[in-house]
Amino acid sequence: MESELHPHGPSLICSTAAFFGRPLGDAFGHIAEAGFGGVEVMVTRDPATQRAPVLRDLSREHGLAIRAIHAPFLLMTRTVWGTDPIGKIDRAVELARETGAALVVVHPPYRWQTEYRRWVDERLPDLARDTGARVGVENMFPVRWRGGRGVRLHARQSISDLERYPHVVLDTSHAAVAGLDPFEAVRRLGDRLVHVHLSNNAGRGWDSHLPLDQGILPIPELLDLLRTEGFSGNVSLELDLRRYLEDDDAIRRVLASNLAICRDRLPQPV
Repeated sequence: MESELHPHGPSLICSTAAFFGRPLGDAFGHIAEAGFGGVEVMVTRDPATQRAPVLRDLSREHGLAIRAIHAPFLLMTRTVWGTDPIGKIDRAVELARETGAALVVVHPPYRWQTEYRRWVDERLPDLARDTGARVGVENMFPVRWRGGRGVRLHARQSISDLERYPHVVLDTSHAAVAGLDPFEAVRRLGDRLVHVHLSNNAGRGWDSHLPLDQGILPIPELLDLLRTEGFSGNVSLELDLRRYLEDDDAIRRVLASNLAICRDRLPQPV
């Protein structure tokens, strides 16, 4: 399993989350046609996302390196690989090892997950040393459970909260919802920041994952900061493309134009 960041600049990749509900082969095909060289695989209920031989075959067929595995931590995938978050991480680390991915993306504990929170505090810092697996914890935002009488699934996160983790995944749309300054996060997290989920946000208090040229976030300036700070992890487009999923040409245009925005601002690894 790889453990090194990209020495000549960040790797520009695309998450299969953009194609949630579509066959995984379609996701790999569109991502490759748009010009990406790597992919982040979101583990879902689709068995193809969970099977290393299938992923390796798709990687070879489309010429896409699998750079990251996103463990099934979404509410809609909460029963995939069981309900124990530690067990999910173990499965994701093994899948990453079998596919050559350098990173596993996970979510922080919910308020009631005391055992998982203890594991994050006590065990996660040693995981990379003991297994060679880099596990990045993603910033989230307060989510109100429908009908839950004000119960929030995640507390509001500060940059100080993120500094607890050895490796951090910065999601720009989540940051916008939570009121987290992504520029300050990049500067303060330093080498802890290993992966960026890049998208824009509508600024209306919900997690919109818009294309980079839509929304309120100054994405070009954030890319400039990543360059000047010497960021050498993954920049992974994690977009909501549901409005385009019935139009293959539109999907290709959106992905290619968003990739061009990134390439204009970031040096490319050799």
